[in-house]
Amino acid sequence: MTRLRPLIACEHCASIYRRHDLDPGEVASCGRCGTTLWRYSGLTLASWLALAVTASIVFMIANAYPVAIMQVQGMEQQASLLDAITVTWEQDHWAVALMTGAAGFALPMAQLILLMWVLYPLSRGRLPPAFRFCMRMLGLLRPWCMVPVFMLGVLVAVVKLSGMASVQPGFGLAGFALLTILLTMLGRLSPHTLWRYAEDTGVVQAFIPQERHGEILTGCHVCGQVQAVPLGEPEALHRCHRCNAVLHLRKPDHLARTWALLIAAVFFYVPANVLPVMSINSLFGSSAHTILGGVIELWQMGSWDLATIVFVASVMVPLTKLLSLAALALFIQFGNTANLRQRTRLYSMVEFIGQWSMLDVFVVILLAALANFHGLMEISAAPGAAAFGMVVILTMLAAMSFDPRRGWDQAAAGTQIASAASPAKAEHAPAGAGEARGQ
Repeated sequence: MTRLRPLIACEHCASIYRRHDLDPGEVASCGRCGTTLWRYSGLTLASWLALAVTASIVFMIANAYPVAIMQVQGMEQQASLLDAITVTWEQDHWAVALMTGAAGFALPMAQLILLMWVLYPLSRGRLPPAFRFCMRMLGLLRPWCMVPVFMLGVLVAVVKLSGMASVQPGFGLAGFALLTILLTMLGRLSPHTLWRYAEDTGVVQAFIPQERHGEILTGCHVCGQVQAVPLGEPEALHRCHRCNAVLHLRKPDHLARTWALLIAAVFFYVPANVLPVMSINSLFGSSAHTILGGVIELWQMGSWDLATIVFVASVMVPLTKLLSLAALALFIQFGNTANLRQRTRLYSMVEFIGQWSMLDVFVVILLAALANFHGLMEISAAPGAAAFGMVVILTMLAAMSFDPRRGWDQAAAGTQIASAASPAKAEHAPAGAGEARGQ
């Protein structure tokens, strides 16, 4: 008798597939919306553990050494990430210090600790203590870890200060470069992937649900387990039988939450671009700089490549996120089911680019730490930096609140969103569960 393979649910359109083994280089994608479902990985749990341990060591080294060194008239100033956070806090810009401290240091450190906590027992064939809690925390932390953004921020800060004084990269910069590579590799280890590893090692029992009359299959957003829930109100509350997470067939009040967060983001977007993000006090006077002012300054210095990167990350990306999420919400609100596949790709792009808007905030705190020569030159964050950080946070939360599956539900049911119709059952039936398309 052929053993049934476990099921997997597409997070963007709710289609159900049976998992199968992939060959090297293959990627399984949803045949309905094109979302990547899982990838081939030749790494064992022991290999992933080695990567996590290496990343943790590099993380400590990168934060122990300065990322840049600035020299002005015989005086020298070194700055690490922790120095930048401390200086920003001492300048009474607490909101900016908390944002950058969490995104650049605390949350990446917590992510690495959680990964090592679960990977070591799994590599030994044991279930990690508090595995369900750790997986839930890991899923919450992953979008907010912004080490690659900080890495790019260091490069921008060094170029900006090079016109004022002698600036050299520090040993910590090399550490962050390596850490960025390692964390990018570890980014493949989502909570869903770790749950599948736990199934494959036998420490967690694989469960294949059987859909009965009046039920529908859906995937848990925390552990990925596909299970049958009563067919009815899409926002009804259930519990995942494997990880005990709150389970909804669809995200409750997703449009109301998305619109509320978008409106709040727009409220902060105006001061973020109008108010200065940093102020400079020197022997030659005081000046304030906005985001666009910083882009123009980089361009005039001849660093057109970095000017373009900062303009895209700090101006175009936030605006693109706001407009894209607003358009996606309007499509669902008015029951438009055209170009669903393209809309799903747009939503995936919004999710991916979300954190890169924090670039300018990291640049500001680094400039404040490096150009901290009392009586000669002093740079500090300004109100625009905190407002800009809030725009990043609110747009990321808006993207997390939005549920792209609703558009596919409308297309399947042929109804407007106001009718609150249930998703089409045929798309979720295990008998019709398809094979994900390998590439």
